[in-house]
Parts: sequence; C-alpha cells; structure tokens
Amino acid sequence: MEAAQELEEAAAWYEAEAPGLGERLVDVFANAVQLLQEPNPPLTPLVGEAGKLGAKRLILRRFPFPLITISTTAAIIVVAFAHHARKPAYWRGRLSP
Repeated sequence: MEAAQELEEAAAWYEAEAPGLGERLVDVFANAVQLLQEPNPPLTPLVGEAGKLGAKRLILRRFPFPLITISTTAAIIVVAFAHHARKPAYWRGRLSP
C-alpha cells in the first residue's frame, strides 16, 4: 500500500531531524485512522477531479500531511499520506474512476 510507504518515509525523515518525532508522526497517523473508524469522521471533500471521484481528506494536527481517502460500501481506504506542499495531487492515479 502506497500510503503506508509514504508514512514510513516521512517518519524516518522526521526521526532523523529530531529523535522521537518520527514516532510521534506514526502515533498521530494511528489516531487519525481511529477517527476514520468512527461514525461521521471529520473528512473534508476535495475539489476538482479528485472530488468528483469521491476523494476526501483528513488533516493531521501538528504535521503537514493529510490522509487522502476514498469511501467504499465496506470501508474508508487511505489512498495517500500526502505532504501539503510536495507534488500536489500525485496520488490521483490511485483513485478508481
């Protein structure tokens, strides 16, 4: 899963910057995933092509990474763990039309 790889890379980068910070990012991600399991999670619809395909985001606190999600009848799937300012919308190809 690409989002897991993105989280792993970001956590390694933060850990290299300040010991413990990468672990904190993983904890924040885990809390966000728990929020996704609650009824009516705080998701924000995206605009443009991604929004038309049903993509939404969950913004993390303290870190510039939203979780990009798509909902199915069975689950909410994390499509990307995308930095706010790097490679905008690179993950669009992961959405199924």
